[in-house]
Amino acid sequence: MRSVLLIDNGSKRAASTLNLRRLAAMLSGRVGERVLPVSLLHSSQVPAARLASLPADTLEPTLRRQLTEGRRDFLLVPLFFGRSRALTQLVPTIGRDLSAEFGPFGLSMAPELCPLPAGEPRLVEILADNVQEAARTTGVARPARVVLVDHGSPIPEVNAVRRWLADRLGQRLGPQVAVEQAVMERRPGPEYDFNGELLLDALHRMAGLDPRTPVILAMLFLSAGRHAGPGGDIAVILERIEAAHPGFRAYPSPLVGSHPALIEILTSRLAESRPVVMTPSV
Repeated sequence: MRSVLLIDNGSKRAASTLNLRRLAAMLSGRVGERVLPVSLLHSSQVPAARLASLPADTLEPTLRRQLTEGRRDFLLVPLFFGRSRALTQLVPTIGRDLSAEFGPFGLSMAPELCPLPAGEPRLVEILADNVQEAARTTGVARPARVVLVDHGSPIPEVNAVRRWLADRLGQRLGPQVAVEQAVMERRPGPEYDFNGELLLDALHRMAGLDPRTPVILAMLFLSAGRHAGPGGDIAVILERIEAAHPGFRAYPSPLVGSHPALIEILTSRLAESRPVVMTPSV
């Protein structure tokens, strides 16, 4: 019998692990197979008292424990938008090290949420729904400015996912809506300009040009963590921007991980798994 693991990158914030557990339970109910919520990193640092007294699981200890119990077939379902180094390097490294210790075993991984070049139109619909929900709940009758914001990555292939989604989101929302992009983190230097503009800088620019037209942030985040959610970096940035530009308002959308249609995408991905080559790609 195989073990199915829904994996995210992990966070030191309890809300992220709790959302991972919620999604794993929903996916399990959809496919009729037990799905374990497992983070790659970080989540084990969250006190169990903040996680209903159940400590978070991370990948290497989980695989080790199950291999010790005699399980030999594992399917990982990534809760990642693109093919980050966590998927292309960390997972194969863990698999290689454990196979050296326990002998060969089956390790497969489903595609990420938005595999390029085909992309994932259902993600565009989720983002569009979330933009409209943010507009409705904040009283923005006709959103005219949208910024698709994500974590940011030094890997061009990962940034290509955001660009693909931003382009399709612009088409989906129509020509009356200007869709821009921004990131929460980027490395210095012109060689990383492909990563995009920092959200703080983008909002300063937009507020300076037009302080009266509100901005909807299309949040390309799955769970509340360091950047997204209550008390996160984005909330702090919005407070700073609105203090510096009286009258300017920017409103974050709901997170992708809160949308019910995400389970449909994960269900599709689970059926598209492929073996993990246990030599990390460069």
